[in-house]
Amino acid sequence: MGQYEIIGGSPLRGEIRIHGAKNSVLPILAATLLCESCCVIEDCPYIRDVDTAVEILEHLGCRVQRRGSELTVDSTAANRWEIPPQLMGKMRGAILFLGALLSRFSQARLSQPGGCPLGDRPIDLHLGGLGHMGARCQFRDSVLYCQVDRFCPSTVALPFPSVGATENLLLAALSCPGETVICNAAREPEIADLMGFLRACGAELRGDGSSVLRIRGGKKLRGCRYRLMPDRMEAATYLAAAAATRGELLLKNVRPEHLRAVTNVLQEAGCRIWEGSGELSLHCHSLRGVSPIRTAPYDGFPTDAQAPVMAAMATAEGTTVFEETVFSDRMGHIPALCAMGAKISAAKRCAVVQGVPRLKPARACATDLRGGAALAIAMLAAPGRSILRDAGHICRGYERFDAILRTCGAQIQYTEGL
Repeated sequence: MGQYEIIGGSPLRGEIRIHGAKNSVLPILAATLLCESCCVIEDCPYIRDVDTAVEILEHLGCRVQRRGSELTVDSTAANRWEIPPQLMGKMRGAILFLGALLSRFSQARLSQPGGCPLGDRPIDLHLGGLGHMGARCQFRDSVLYCQVDRFCPSTVALPFPSVGATENLLLAALSCPGETVICNAAREPEIADLMGFLRACGAELRGDGSSVLRIRGGKKLRGCRYRLMPDRMEAATYLAAAAATRGELLLKNVRPEHLRAVTNVLQEAGCRIWEGSGELSLHCHSLRGVSPIRTAPYDGFPTDAQAPVMAAMATAEGTTVFEETVFSDRMGHIPALCAMGAKISAAKRCAVVQGVPRLKPARACATDLRGGAALAIAMLAAPGRSILRDAGHICRGYERFDAILRTCGAQIQYTEGL
């Protein structure tokens, strides 16, 4: 999966433009299955998860073309409703095609999705909500078979505000005449971005940013041109890297309001933050421990930022406690951080980080996307030469990660196939 060679110890200084959001583009690409003409997605990132989504669309019969940062999808000839295991196994986001397939073809056949090993990630919320709307779903020999004669207008209450379940129910409800209501829906900005895309295609939706979404389905959707929101997790990662290396960064093409849970923590830790129109800057001279950080659905502290911020706090003066409430096993980066000299005590979903003066270089393996980014951040802060193997995990969600960091003074090089 490739590796990064990193010579750490230098502050990051420079300017970074943030790309379109990974967690927006995947459900939006699934949603293009429901449109009767071409969709053009602007600012589409060059990441491996997008490549996988394109493979899935082409397998389903869609025509996809990329020109620069624009991705054009023509789904008029789509004629398949099954996704083979070799594609499902590449990423967790493949499950987002379930609602779109049921909405278009009234049936779907999928295997268990892959992606990062973050503990139990059942899709029972997806299946329960779809079943409430009239779908029949069952597993046979590890393959999921779903059918629906006709979705029924209904009110679906999610036990937990799952982002993926909310997105699948939204897409399924678009084929249902009448009003479908989703209660306790996820409120993440990426949900609002998906709704913005669907509205541009002619869908009738209400409730963006709230926990109650209303979908009036049964309308034919047209294609559209749509620009993705900036990737708040990419922005949070680079902010954490600047803090860890005691550097200074200006981020462009950001929405500072989407990053407040992260920037509030970094400000408490001693960073100076400035917000402008579509811009955000950070300057860090020193770091100190902060109040306990507890991950939560939006607008709480995002689970995707937990590992990168932990890497930065590993050299903060004092102690910081992290509690992971979203995923059961999202602390796989901790052993490698400890091997670099970090002082972290972890039990189940909690970690106590006692800052050390500096980290030391090491060889380590990335086990997941955000954990891999956290290890890269730690290596950028550690004076000396480090090697991060299985770096392909990072390529799944970050465009030109090494090249962008080099523009800010980092010594980092990616080598494929090692």
